[in-house]
Amino acid sequence: MNEILKDSILFGVSVSLLGYEAGRWMQKRYKKAIFNPLLISVVLVISFLLLFHIDYETYNNGAKYIGFLLTPATVCLAIPLYEQLELLKNNVCAVALGILSGVITSLTGVWILSRLFSFSHEEYVTLLPKSITTAIGIGISEEMGGIPTITVAVIVITGILGNVLAESICKLFRITEPVAKGLAIGTSAHAMGTSKAIEMGDIEGAMSSLAIASAGLVTVIFASIYANFI
Repeated sequence: MNEILKDSILFGVSVSLLGYEAGRWMQKRYKKAIFNPLLISVVLVISFLLLFHIDYETYNNGAKYIGFLLTPATVCLAIPLYEQLELLKNNVCAVALGILSGVITSLTGVWILSRLFSFSHEEYVTLLPKSITTAIGIGISEEMGGIPTITVAVIVITGILGNVLAESICKLFRITEPVAKGLAIGTSAHAMGTSKAIEMGDIEGAMSSLAIASAGLVTVIFASIYANFI
């Protein structure tokens, strides 16, 4: 099977898109947060590859091209931010402090858990960029000597959890201010969380979009400092 498919570009793309569409169908049918399309597609693709004994390299030969769309898709999130530009100007101090506190909390949490479980420096820096978009997180991981492939997995898992739990957590802690909800989701769960924020409202989506880029830049600065702690 691997020999037949290893030169096929369409195979990896097709499997990925079909898995995602299956996830979308399940989400629309059951209307539950746990049926996140990305989560469902990950489970289905892994199951398919294991069932038919197809190695990752064969699958990724075509699937890797989907990743090229990640950066332009992230840039497109600037549109809802532009539409709420006046709101940003009126809350600039709160926005800056919210993003800064979110980034520091994320990095400190990784540091505490890494010390608690005696992680090596390589494992520690691999986890530091967990809450920022993949396009930035991979570069940070590589620069600090981490394992980029694991960084990608951690970022995806973080985003899925943020997407699934964001609304419930906001209700649990009675967070009702749209700006606060958007900043919290974007800072902690990057683009995947932002897709949920956009569903919650225009202001939430705009603030979450802002938080993606801003949190990424702040993380670049502070991660290099935190990297010296272990």
